[in-house]
Amino acid sequence: MGKLWPSYLNLLETGELHRRAEVAREMLRACRVCPRRCGGNRLAGETGFCLTPEVASVASYNDHHGEEPCISGTRGSGNIFFTSCNLRCVFCQNFPISHLQVGQPVTCEGLAEMMLELEGRGVHNINLVTPSHVVPQILAALALAAERGLRIPLVYNTSGYDSLESLRLLDGVVDIYLPDAKYASNENALKYSKVADYVEANRVALKEMWRQVGPVAMDGDGLARRGMILRHLVLPNNIAGTREVLEFIAREISPNVTLSLMNQYFPANQAHSLPELNRELTVEEYKAAVNSLLALGLDKGYVQENDYLEVVGDFPARI
Repeated sequence: MGKLWPSYLNLLETGELHRRAEVAREMLRACRVCPRRCGGNRLAGETGFCLTPEVASVASYNDHHGEEPCISGTRGSGNIFFTSCNLRCVFCQNFPISHLQVGQPVTCEGLAEMMLELEGRGVHNINLVTPSHVVPQILAALALAAERGLRIPLVYNTSGYDSLESLRLLDGVVDIYLPDAKYASNENALKYSKVADYVEANRVALKEMWRQVGPVAMDGDGLARRGMILRHLVLPNNIAGTREVLEFIAREISPNVTLSLMNQYFPANQAHSLPELNRELTVEEYKAAVNSLLALGLDKGYVQENDYLEVVGDFPARI
């Protein structure tokens, strides 16, 4: 039999998907699901930085039309917004969910039902938003949903602070990775996102995601079927270190990465109390970021004009 698509159907057929779900569940016993490796026994109700015990929480799930065009398509992406996060970005635009724990506990069975309901609405994919701390729950739910007929791809929509151990369990499960590359400086990552090793962990994670899925491939309708789309949010006063982030991508991942260079920053959450973050981007700051993108040969993907994403250069080949 030839390879099935979405990719997780191959693992379901061999029993590997259930095995990985069991392996991932054991990671909760002394939690090492994300790079923080808090060590609490989440199976016994303990929590670490993410404040999430064994049962994941979900803030909302719906068809979402605001992702990159090859993700949202015409019928939307089936976004599931998980409560909490393993970062604490002072400028987080979704801080009620990520910081204030807005959401309700959802069993793996309930999460599987959400996936199937979204598929029934006609969405193009299941989009797991802020999933890094709930990988075991996602794998268990996916196994149930796939057995019950789920047949659309998974999008792993992450801050990019992911552990290599968790990502390896997702190899052959996730078809489309949608990670951030937030910072070039651990000093800024600690100050603004409460994480001391973001740069190293992020770079290892991005390389692993690229190894698994490679460049974006699209179907005849312009929808992504597989690949990595890498997001970078430009911050005021070069706090993100945009040029250095882009240099790393071009040098150590590939100039064929599809990039989404975002200018949508505004001072949300606690950012208004920090003078260096208490303003929107200037036109000059974003223009400099775009110039860096093009100078480095990163000419596949999107730049943002007002609230719209525009294609840059040659987009990936269709399949």
